[in-house]
Amino acid sequence: QVVSSLTLITFTNRHIMAAPFDNLLLATDSYKVSHHLQYPPGTTKVYSYFESRGGVFDEVVFFGLQYIIKRWLTGQVVTQDKIDEAAAMYQAHFGSEIFNKAGWEHVLKKHGGRLPIIIKAVPEGTVVGVKNVLFTVENTDPECFWLPSYLETLLVQAWYPMTVATNSYEHKKIIKAFLDATSDSSEGLPFKLHDFGFRGVSSVETAGLGGAAHLVNFSGTDTVAGLVIAKRYYHCDMAGFSIPASEHSTMTSWGKEGEVDAMRNMLEKFPTGLVACVSDSYNIWEACTKLWGGELKELVVARGDRSSTLVVRPDSGDPATVVVKCLELLGEAFGATVNSKGYKILPSYIRVIQGDGISLKSLQAILEHMSKCGWAADNLAFGSGGSLLQKLNRDTQKCAYKCNAIVVNGELRQVYKDPVTDQGKKSKKGLLTLQKTATGYETVMEGQGDASKDELKQVFANGELSLDQSFKDIRARAKLPDDLSFITVPQPSA
Repeated sequence: QVVSSLTLITFTNRHIMAAPFDNLLLATDSYKVSHHLQYPPGTTKVYSYFESRGGVFDEVVFFGLQYIIKRWLTGQVVTQDKIDEAAAMYQAHFGSEIFNKAGWEHVLKKHGGRLPIIIKAVPEGTVVGVKNVLFTVENTDPECFWLPSYLETLLVQAWYPMTVATNSYEHKKIIKAFLDATSDSSEGLPFKLHDFGFRGVSSVETAGLGGAAHLVNFSGTDTVAGLVIAKRYYHCDMAGFSIPASEHSTMTSWGKEGEVDAMRNMLEKFPTGLVACVSDSYNIWEACTKLWGGELKELVVARGDRSSTLVVRPDSGDPATVVVKCLELLGEAFGATVNSKGYKILPSYIRVIQGDGISLKSLQAILEHMSKCGWAADNLAFGSGGSLLQKLNRDTQKCAYKCNAIVVNGELRQVYKDPVTDQGKKSKKGLLTLQKTATGYETVMEGQGDASKDELKQVFANGELSLDQSFKDIRARAKLPDDLSFITVPQPSA
């Protein structure tokens, strides 16, 4: 009886915690609840848009809106129970009846609880310069002019997967530039940046969205939640791959004297394919020379006969210094050849992965140091966690959602902000189109664009998904530019 009661309490608590996040009416900022009372009398239509106003990177990889639409907006999302729950919540929250209960009941009765809005967006995976419209929102029922603004809080969360996809894309540019300059092939590029970020993010949903966003650019991941998002929301049966790998607990559980046995166990339990082994539990230098390159050398070399590879993982110290020293020590133990570009490459059966302290800045510093020391980029793969998925925020790309036009008493009015204290926050005016140019994209304002050339496609209308995009197509759009010469690759030191 006690166990049953505890089970019921646990279930009830989980239900209570989950319930608010299944109610669209509660997925907004408090001040949005009163905005239906603040528009000019006679307002029947509101147009809003989302953009990156600038930020760390000068272009973005658009991704993640489809997840938000499928998760939150499709089908009947408004019920009387949800309206009543929201009304009670906001009555207690504000101490007055400002919640637009009649407006939401109108959505329920006239539209069957389906949202009377249209969303148009640039296709996901598209690389767009900053300061361009990325999606627009407008109401289709004049009684629901307040709805595009109410949904801002939720829709702006597209900033996160978009920013992760962009951050990952910038890493890919750098790795590709160094592979082209120092290696005979860039064939392994999709597996050169592995996602280690699951444990370092704020929630499972964050891991799923960020993990999927990274997989727009790469194919290596340990963030399983990203695979789930890609499969359930983007029709990709398997978006990423991984390999057997050790952690410090599985290595140190053998004791310091048993480290070589732990390493041998890894080679024997995973005799074919790739296997990664953390090797800095005690002394990374001796691990490279006396263990991998000494007692276990024959087992490591034998992997070459099976087209298999040991990946040595250092996990502490200054990344650039440690990586190059590991390459030097492994090169002394196993030999190295010089490729057609004039850079040293280890035998195919042994490689290195650096998964500690990897950011865009440190990744480039490591590759630069490797190049100066004469090592090809293809010797190394990277793993990144917090910097890839978590050390980002809405201001990384200055993402914003603003009203750009309204209709009042049948008259279209252009709407914009232009604060004298910050011109960077000036918003776009009037009806918008996104059009291609010779060098990229431009946003045409004030209704002056050519609708036939608009790159914004309808993705949602009146409760239904209008365009279902596949992960395969998204990846194809997010291709790197052909010219990466703006990334400087230093020559080997004399």
